Amino acid sequence: MLVLGSSTYAQKQTVNWGDEFKLKKGTSDINVLFTDETGVYIEEEHMTLGTYFVVGATFRESASLVKLNPKLQEIYRSDFNRELKGKNFEYFLPFQKKLFVVASDYSKADRAFQLLVGEVDKQSGEMKGSWKTIASIPKEEKKDQVNFRLFPNTDSSRLVLISTIAGREKNTYRVEEFDQNLRSSSSSATISNEFEPRTYTLEDVLYTKDKKIILVGRVFEYQSGKKKKEKYLDFSRYNIRIYDEKGKQQTELNTEINGKWVSSTKLMMGKDNDLLLASFYSKEKRGTTNGLLVQRIDPATGKVLSAAEKEINYSMVTAESGDSGLEEDDREARAERKERERLAKLQNEGEGFSKYMKFRNIYYTPDNGLVLLAENYNHYTYTSSSYSSGMNQSAGRWTYTTYMVYECGELVMCKLNSGNEIEWLQILPKSQREVITASRSSPTAGGVSFSSFFLPDGRPYYAGFGSLQFNDNIYLYFNDHRKNATVLNAGQKVSRIDFYAKSDCYVVTMDVLTGKLNRKVMFANDDQPTAMPRKSSIVGKELYLIGKTDRIFGKTKLAVGKVTTK
Repeated sequence: MLVLGSSTYAQKQTVNWGDEFKLKKGTSDINVLFTDETGVYIEEEHMTLGTYFVVGATFRESASLVKLNPKLQEIYRSDFNRELKGKNFEYFLPFQKKLFVVASDYSKADRAFQLLVGEVDKQSGEMKGSWKTIASIPKEEKKDQVNFRLFPNTDSSRLVLISTIAGREKNTYRVEEFDQNLRSSSSSATISNEFEPRTYTLEDVLYTKDKKIILVGRVFEYQSGKKKKEKYLDFSRYNIRIYDEKGKQQTELNTEINGKWVSSTKLMMGKDNDLLLASFYSKEKRGTTNGLLVQRIDPATGKVLSAAEKEINYSMVTAESGDSGLEEDDREARAERKERERLAKLQNEGEGFSKYMKFRNIYYTPDNGLVLLAENYNHYTYTSSSYSSGMNQSAGRWTYTTYMVYECGELVMCKLNSGNEIEWLQILPKSQREVITASRSSPTAGGVSFSSFFLPDGRPYYAGFGSLQFNDNIYLYFNDHRKNATVLNAGQKVSRIDFYAKSDCYVVTMDVLTGKLNRKVMFANDDQPTAMPRKSSIVGKELYLIGKTDRIFGKTKLAVGKVTTK
């Protein structure tokens, strides 16, 4: 085991890495669940044997719970294969001061999908008592897909379960509430809408402390393809509706902006219990992003309390305002000039930002303003094929491989004051690309992919970024190419990174009042398992990073790092 030391940087941040430890073969995902005064809790998902036959076998999802002490050394590793036998692991769920394990099963006798929850003893990592069935959803066919999500409400006083059966003639959602002892409230809500299931994707759900249910959906329309009778689904608009605790619709928020096309939306609860809605829009369908809309909304009535609609483009970018702390390489001067000339042209022409801009986070500032963080993010899949000829007169075979591509580009950061006026707008250039492969025996059509409320995408692992607010600063953490160590402002040349094991992890400090940026190297990823900033977890003033090293032969190595801001 290797215990890594700590380093302190100008931003008064200390990075402590714990012991490396090995994971099970076949580990599919890992997450820091939460921390308490006794240590850090980590979820590790893997596949295990379900049933075995002479001619084959089936597999099911299982999990382990790993606990580390405050020094990030392993205390226990609890494997739930026995408890989950015959069931499918869903996730661990921390709620208030308790920890639950959530699983699903199918009851042949009742022909129903069952959602099971068991409490975990945090001190030992073992289950306390037996499983409790909190929901039983009838299925007409065993193959019917039940989608669900169990999550805390906005003030974490209750658990909320929302479920639906995919593929039905209309979208119907059942919403139910539970207390910390998993007792259901006396009533539940059933919500349906008029959209065809294939043309509506539920993107987010908010459940307020006043029991208002807010559904955020993406609506698609059929469009004619290039070939005769060919149809495809094309994104049309956002649909945001507010329902009462019985499922009755109270209002629908207007997401239309005077003939413009909304491309990305984020809805969150504000600090004064109002709704905060931020949207990017473009003047043309599939055009560049050249507008921003921010609204504060009363969740009880749906009334817009205040709104600001602003055009945004490269001409608004704040002048160079930061320091990377490193000398610029003269060899990059020519490429740098070309990049700056390109930026100058965009600014002069008032060119908009990428159409793939996606909101990542919204922070309140000490002067009652807002800082919006957005990322140029694109995710798509494609399939390639290769043919291998047979031997000894046997037939040849085609092998198909599906590639899932994640492209995480520049960050756009914008400060709005309390009067909804833009005070500054910054661009932090970066170009990250991560490709994950999965072999298939038959071809799969490629295309753009969207995660949904029920099926959030936990990837990419190493691309993307994490963020933390502390006092007057916001800290941005991300992996980047070492050639980009001096890149801090729009117009600087940026090298794309595809391989992360030899990258550096950087921290960019942003002053929320002025927009000034400062960039520093935190650590080199070849000194420990490669960091995954996008999957970081924030607890109080501390940010927890997971580092993972994948190996073709041998078990995956993992380490957890704690970033403390003082």
